[in-house]
Amino acid sequence: MLNTSGLTRPARILIVDDESPIREVLSASLRDEGHIVSTAHDGESGLKAMKEHNPEVVFLDIWMPGSLDGIEVLTAARKQFPHIDFVMISGHGTIETAVKATKLGAWDFIEKPLSMDKISISIANIINYHQEREEKTALLNKLRRSIALLGEAPKMVALKQMITEFAPAHQWILLTGENGSGRELTSQNIHYLSPRASRPFIEIHCANLPDDLIDLELFGYEQGAFAGADRAVKGKLELAQGGTVFLDDVAQLTPKAQEKLLKIMQDKRFTRVGGSLAIEIDIRLIAATQHDLEAAVKEGRFREDLWRQLNLRSFRVPALREHSEDIPALVSHFSDLAAKEAGFAKKEFSLQAMQLMIGHAWPGNVRELKNFIERIYILTPGEFVDIHDLHFAGLSVGDSAATATDLPTFREARSRFEKEYLVKKIGENSGNISRTAEVIGLERSYLHRKIKAFGIEVQKGSDEQ
Repeated sequence: MLNTSGLTRPARILIVDDESPIREVLSASLRDEGHIVSTAHDGESGLKAMKEHNPEVVFLDIWMPGSLDGIEVLTAARKQFPHIDFVMISGHGTIETAVKATKLGAWDFIEKPLSMDKISISIANIINYHQEREEKTALLNKLRRSIALLGEAPKMVALKQMITEFAPAHQWILLTGENGSGRELTSQNIHYLSPRASRPFIEIHCANLPDDLIDLELFGYEQGAFAGADRAVKGKLELAQGGTVFLDDVAQLTPKAQEKLLKIMQDKRFTRVGGSLAIEIDIRLIAATQHDLEAAVKEGRFREDLWRQLNLRSFRVPALREHSEDIPALVSHFSDLAAKEAGFAKKEFSLQAMQLMIGHAWPGNVRELKNFIERIYILTPGEFVDIHDLHFAGLSVGDSAATATDLPTFREARSRFEKEYLVKKIGENSGNISRTAEVIGLERSYLHRKIKAFGIEVQKGSDEQ
């Protein structure tokens, strides 16, 4: 007998059979292997036991007396308990019966007299499948949380609604929006909320597809297709089989690439370079661009037939300035990431600093904001971030002079920051140099030297003058 005790957990098993010797022997053997077993003597009591005991695996006899035989129980149970896997058992089995049971959703078919080796192997396969499915679901949920689109502004709520609506379908999608606005993240959300979530998500950057490499990149090649091709290599379309292909910056595709893409959309098959066998593909394509494809069509830079195919389902990812009320949440999120990565305490932003960031145009959108927060964590020594810290890190402040990051050397940038920092702290302490030195952790004599070096004017009449 095959021992299944190596399984990570016992299985909940139900045996439905009208023969009491089979129920008793099989249940005793399975309990010896550590499983949790219950039994039922006919179809009706079997359905009741499924509801009461919530088994993972049911061993179901096909030929039973009463109002329901095994096939009828299987048909009813698959609708009521889709999470249960069924192994059909019978002493009068035929190929026709086995095929019918399989089509109705049975996991396996075992003939009587029962082989405990076959029983144990079937249980092990089912439980391993359940564990893999649970692990994959947990990973997908973790991934979905990590790529979640942040923001509750009206335009972000509308974007999330569009994703929820489009994700379950299989149609191809066109995403428009500025660079850095989140087109790639949006495409990932569509994929990982779709039925294709467990399959690959493959990115193709169209601007990096020169004509002479398009076929190799997309279709792959066979061994011997050209000098140096010592083995067959799958292209990105084949690697994405069953999943999603994200075509970033689709407006940059060359005319030859546009033609090939349209043909793939129509034929749903391709041939590797150097091969003759047509490979059927099942992929969902999400294309993205920051450019006006309709204008590109009018100018003759993009195929109209391809544009019309892509534009059947399209929506726009809003720029950050269109949902600036989400900036505090984004700043908090990016601060968490930056602090964790650098091993710092999370920094606190003043109300004035936050208002300044909310009012900034952010031409690079969310990506620019993320990069800026990372820069803040590198350049700001303290745990409190104020307006002068944003200025020093490179954020424009009205019509003020150049920021510290505009200066040519690190020494000049540091000097700019030190001077602005000391002016602010001296002002906060009403010109009292002793108190300022104590607050910022410097020796009073060293602070005096810095004040003199930077030419900082301190209010006359201070007890330090």
